This record gives sequence, C-alpha cells and structure tokens, in this order.
Amino acid sequence: MGLHYYGYPKCTTCKKAEKWLKENNIPFEASNIAEQPPNEQALKEMLISSGLPVKKFFNTSGMKYRELGLKDKLATMSEDDQIKLLASDGMLIKRPLVTDGQSTTVGFNEETFSETWKA
Repeated sequence: MGLHYYGYPKCTTCKKAEKWLKENNIPFEASNIAEQPPNEQALKEMLISSGLPVKKFFNTSGMKYRELGLKDKLATMSEDDQIKLLASDGMLIKRPLVTDGQSTTVGFNEETFSETWKA
C-alpha cells in the first residue's frame, strides 16, 4: 500500500501537509475526508499503526465536535463507539490523516512528517 492522505481542501493545515509531501517528492493518494472518510476497519488499523489513543483522532476544534458536545460524551463511550462515530463523519476526524498501513500520522507537524514519511 502506498501513502494515503485524508485531508480537507479548505483546511490550511492540510494544504501545508500536502505542500510538504509534494516538496519532498513523496507520492500519495488523496481523499477528501469530508466526502470519503476512512471506514471503521481502516480507522482501527490506523489507530494501531499510530500508537495513539482514539481521542487523538478527534478534531476537537471542529464545529461538529462542539455541536455534538463530545468533550463530555467521549469519556463514557467505548472505543468501538468512538470509532463508529469517527467513521460516520469525516469532519470529526483530526486532519490531515496520513497512513501507509505501517505508520499513521494525525495532524501536521513537519518534524513528525520528516521522521515518518521521508525515506
């Protein structure tokens, strides 16, 4: 599997991440996270390969997150329910989400990208 990039075209952080990947000649397949969010199985695999808790996959500054009052609800939800919720709406997922099946990064941090995606 090559690099798969889930981003949102209007997101400035996503634009920076895409630019970084292109400048570093790292080929990737892109998906609009709002239109084609990863499914539950893909999210479970990304969780494992990221080594992060499921909470880190939530876009906590997003409108949808606040509308649904998730700050208070997540603590009482099972991990499976949280994953189902993420898969149901790409706007709940922190972006960009980048994976190659072995590693996954959430959000954009140039140092993390350099460590993870530079061959």
